[in-house]
Amino acid sequence: MASERTEAAAPAHGAAAAAPGRGADMPGEHALWEDRTRISLQPIAAPSILGLFGFAGATAMVGAWQAGWYGDAGTPLVLWPFVLTFGGLAQLLAGMWAYRARDGLATAVHGMWGAFWLAFGLLFMLVGMGAYPVEQAPVLGGLSEGFAFWFIMLAVITGLCAIAALGANLAMALMLAVLAAGAGFTAAGFWAPSNWSLDVGGWLFVASAVLALYAAAAMMFENTFGRTILPTFKMRTKSATPARRGARPMEYRHGEPGVKIGQ
Repeated sequence: MASERTEAAAPAHGAAAAAPGRGADMPGEHALWEDRTRISLQPIAAPSILGLFGFAGATAMVGAWQAGWYGDAGTPLVLWPFVLTFGGLAQLLAGMWAYRARDGLATAVHGMWGAFWLAFGLLFMLVGMGAYPVEQAPVLGGLSEGFAFWFIMLAVITGLCAIAALGANLAMALMLAVLAAGAGFTAAGFWAPSNWSLDVGGWLFVASAVLALYAAAAMMFENTFGRTILPTFKMRTKSATPARRGARPMEYRHGEPGVKIGQ
């Protein structure tokens, strides 16, 4: 009788064995899965490396111009090709790739700001081509309530993303908080209008670009060196400590062996 029960419990020839129970923490967990599963993956690099570099490039250039560090009213007519492709298209693609990484925060941030820089570049492209009324184009120090609404919505959504980033890492949370404040001051500058508010917004945009460069470099260095070089102060892992090797990218607790959530 005992032998019959044993045979009944054994899996049929060629069938996969039962998966380990939830919460398995035994040292042999990985070996147990590897002996019984066959996984086909298409790994991708962290999309935010491209997204943050694209964001930083466009935001630093436009923010410095907005703060009055260089240029004049015609400067956007020179900046728009770079802003549209590097800050817009490249970042939007990073946002779409973030879907595959199952990173909701990166999808929202890069998708939103990539679309904004596409719109910014398209607007001044049309102005330069004469297809858009020059008198309606936004000018620093001039009243433009419609353009101010662009930044109002950006400030609100970016602020929500900054709160969400507190659950990921402090570097992204700080960058997004500074960015949201910059968008808020810029919105006020075009709504009032107010030159000092635009200057503060420009300074904050440049500061957020510097923080984005740091975060992107940290991800890139971790990818090439295989360990944390620049800490991003992750909230849910000990792998953010400098010189500590990154966590093994097999997270069975999520129910999908070999598939990593996030970047």
